[in-house]
Amino acid sequence: QAHLVESGGRLVQAGASLRLSCATSERTFSNYGMGWFRQSPGKERESVAGISNWSGSRTTYADFATGRFTISRDNAKNTVYHQLNSLKHEDAAVYYCAATPLSPGPQDHVYRSWGQGTQVTVSS
Repeated sequence: QAHLVESGGRLVQAGASLRLSCATSERTFSNYGMGWFRQSPGKERESVAGISNWSGSRTTYADFATGRFTISRDNAKNTVYHQLNSLKHEDAAVYYCAATPLSPGPQDHVYRSWGQGTQVTVSS
């Protein structure tokens, strides 16, 4: 399983932007589809975005993320990014990245490796 480490989460004001990163030492990183999920207290973990393996030509987004969030990948750096714009109070959560050898999608059971998460807090 790939070892994933997220970073970039912090306290921001509503309307601000953040870029989250998820890095791995996995040499076959480009083979994996990647996803971002989030979980806030008292709620179930939910899918935010996914990106296909290799060139990352295919991306998917939850409805709440469309138009505000962007997922991308840099295979040379073994890193997937998550640009969060126009953050809202309800975006506050622990954000997790995950890797799958299959096609990335909103179902978390297809993902084989998970990071420890990075906290995003949004103040009003």
